[in-house]
Amino acid sequence: MSAHRPAAVIVLAAGEGTRMKSATPKVLHAISGRSLVGHVVAAARALDPEHLLVVVGHAREQVTAHLAGADAAVRTAVQHEQNGTGHAVRAGLAELPELTGTVVITAGDTPLLTPDTLRALVEAHAADGNAVTVLTAEVPDPTGYGRIVRGADGSVLAIVEQKDATDEQQALREINSGVFAFDARLLAEALAKVTTDNAQGEEYLTDTLGILREAGHRVGASVAEDHREIAGINNRVQLAEARRILNDRLLRRAMLEGATIMDPASTWVDVTVEFEPDTLVLPNTQLYGATRIASGAEVGPNCTLTDTLVGPGATVSNTVAVDAEIGEAATVGPYAYLRPGTRLGPKSKAGTYVEMKNATVGEGTKVPHLSYVGDATIGDHTNIGAASVFVNYDGQAKHHTTIGSHCRTGSDNMFVAPVTVGDGAYTAAGSVITKDVPAGSLAVARGQQRNIEGWVARKRPGSAAAHAAEQAHQAAPEA
Repeated sequence: MSAHRPAAVIVLAAGEGTRMKSATPKVLHAISGRSLVGHVVAAARALDPEHLLVVVGHAREQVTAHLAGADAAVRTAVQHEQNGTGHAVRAGLAELPELTGTVVITAGDTPLLTPDTLRALVEAHAADGNAVTVLTAEVPDPTGYGRIVRGADGSVLAIVEQKDATDEQQALREINSGVFAFDARLLAEALAKVTTDNAQGEEYLTDTLGILREAGHRVGASVAEDHREIAGINNRVQLAEARRILNDRLLRRAMLEGATIMDPASTWVDVTVEFEPDTLVLPNTQLYGATRIASGAEVGPNCTLTDTLVGPGATVSNTVAVDAEIGEAATVGPYAYLRPGTRLGPKSKAGTYVEMKNATVGEGTKVPHLSYVGDATIGDHTNIGAASVFVNYDGQAKHHTTIGSHCRTGSDNMFVAPVTVGDGAYTAAGSVITKDVPAGSLAVARGQQRNIEGWVARKRPGSAAAHAAEQAHQAAPEA
């Protein structure tokens, strides 16, 4: 546990976010596998605070339900009327016991903020003995942001908004992030003195800095190493920019840990995706959810895998997979679709234009092409012929098909479930299998072929087919 463990982290997530132009609350828009507020909560959780609380307001039922599903340990407080950031913090503190120590305040729309930066803020706050420490950043263009005005000793004299800044202050490039570390007791005292005497008629959290400074307390700052971390999301353009930054960060980490990402610009991953060393990801690949790629596996190009496990040495090409397991040295694709519940054994194959759902495929078994395997169990070292369909649905219920080990099923087979094909059995091409096939048997389920001689000449006289047949007879009259 950190020596500077915060007493609380309060995340402000009550705003409406009208510039998103969306029915979805701003803080619930997602990038890289988490909502905006989910990223902030994850960074805050890394500090191991005694209390972690999110202040909700607009669409609070949705936000609260989302938080409960993502992190059951997060508490919420309601800001019934959005009367400013100071008012939001007061609403949060009212839901907590009396605090001693450090309280970190952050915004729910800063998904790029990292645990390391928050730790540095808390450590600087403790080391300098500040009443409040502001997280700041040096930005290339500070237009529109509040400038940080420092004293000779490095303390913060003021945060000056753009409209109030002098020419000299407007030239400053250090800006306010809206993230703070406060002494809990002093925060409560300062909030009690904040007024609504401003153009918006709201309680501003930043007013507490002046109140504390006038009371003789030190106001300090901690500078983020990467100014992009403090960026808030207010519209879809900024959402896309943050997604790109976060994705690049995730891919960089994967590559530094031993994965090869052939084309980072066309590869997208969630924060929950895991790579083992010596994995290869080819272009235009998307990896989502709890996907894990094992050592030696090759994924891509053109794959979208969600909650999928790819085993060591497996190859997956041009494939969509959801909640699937791909065994060691298995091959999938191109143009395969593995639906939920698909489990491919070691060295198995789901080939070109193969769709599987709720299917377990044994070691070394191959479903090479043009087939649908649904609600099925297939044993080891079996070959499923091309254009096979496991007919699992009778219009009301799904049924299961079992095919044993070392079977050879013919092309264009229909397996009408429930049905079982025993170990070592064969089925003839074009068969519709509706009854169980004993082990070691050959099942033939098709009508006998009957050739009607001269049918074309009689029924299609004068056609190209009739002319071709006549020429064939003349060329080989003995036939």
